[in-house]
Amino acid sequence: MSERAIKSRTDAAPLDIQRVRADFPAMSLEVHGRPLVFLDSGASAQKPRVVLDTMRRVYESEYANVHRGAYYLSERSTALYEGARDKLRDFLNARDRKEIIFTRNATESINLVAYAWGRKNLKAGDEIVISAMEHHSNIVPWQMLRDEMGLTLKIAPVSDDGEFLLDAFKALLTDRTKLVAITHVSNVLGTITPVKEIVRLAHDAGAKVLLDGAQAAVHLPVDVQDIGCDFYAVTGHKLYGPTGIGVLYGKEAILDAMPPFMSGGDMIGSVSFEKTTWAPLPAKFEAGTPAIVQAIGLGAAVDYMTGLGREKIAAHEHDLLNYATQRLASIDGLKIYGTAPNKAAVISFTLGDIHAHDVSTIIDRAGVAIRAGHHCAEPLMERLGVAATARASFGVYNTREDADALVKALETVQEIFG
Repeated sequence: MSERAIKSRTDAAPLDIQRVRADFPAMSLEVHGRPLVFLDSGASAQKPRVVLDTMRRVYESEYANVHRGAYYLSERSTALYEGARDKLRDFLNARDRKEIIFTRNATESINLVAYAWGRKNLKAGDEIVISAMEHHSNIVPWQMLRDEMGLTLKIAPVSDDGEFLLDAFKALLTDRTKLVAITHVSNVLGTITPVKEIVRLAHDAGAKVLLDGAQAAVHLPVDVQDIGCDFYAVTGHKLYGPTGIGVLYGKEAILDAMPPFMSGGDMIGSVSFEKTTWAPLPAKFEAGTPAIVQAIGLGAAVDYMTGLGREKIAAHEHDLLNYATQRLASIDGLKIYGTAPNKAAVISFTLGDIHAHDVSTIIDRAGVAIRAGHHCAEPLMERLGVAATARASFGVYNTREDADALVKALETVQEIFG
């Protein structure tokens, strides 16, 4: 979403950030005797009390296995579980609840497409296009499929400032291109890719499109029908929900034509020793006892985000991004990677020749939590010419004061290293 789009959709009052922070128990923690400044939401976000309370309540008084029991607790648990599916349908604006498949995380969602759609629809010589800034989860499954099936894997480049190069991407598309798998928001650079244009160009070339939305869905309103993608992968733990739960959105006709990813209970229509038939969507892709309470917790998380207002969240984080970028730019020797004009609240940087792990370890003593390393994006690190970066990623609970605390802690690092 562009800055203009964010401003045009946020006419109402801004977030009451102190009230938001009060919703998250972790925001009152102290680390090493200092108030916690949590700037690693890009790895995994903290959880609001409503998510924690919802999951505790379900475990204590509403839990049973779903879809299988003709008694109160099972019927109650099933209603809550399937209600969470409806919430995710609305959250992503899917056309039908059957297009929402619960998985463990975005990684499993991508692997589901690689195994169930890829093995059925691809053949030797076909091409898959990804970008230079993909997370390993959107690289390795396609490499494995390439090596197994004799496919060609093409890499769409990014500019030095981390911008997705749409013309260069278009030049990669041929009549052999069958799938485009691109991140919606880079977990390292924060770059927001032009997904509608990517989808349009890929569809014109006859290719399907999978978007990795693990970083996007928490920062931006996402409308899969408006985007037009064929698949969209989401992970719950970045959406202020629990770990162990994710979502694959897929167009109904495509999912319906795909074979199951895993087999077992709950994904069958009927079983005999001679023949097994599959259950209709979405059950066909949800074998075994699912992550029941985690799905319900994710439903509570998206309710929380929706209640705050997703446009308000985007505007708040956009303000933090601008403020933190300006403050960090004042530090001598600090270099920011990813300065595309359209980006989310993720800032990766190096500080002179000080290793990112040393930076992270030292500022942790000031209570400031950031990420350091290659961020599961080693090919991008090679493109940037660095072994690792430090990364500050902002969430709905962060403030300008958090950015100030980061800057102050980094100045201490400089003092230590002279």
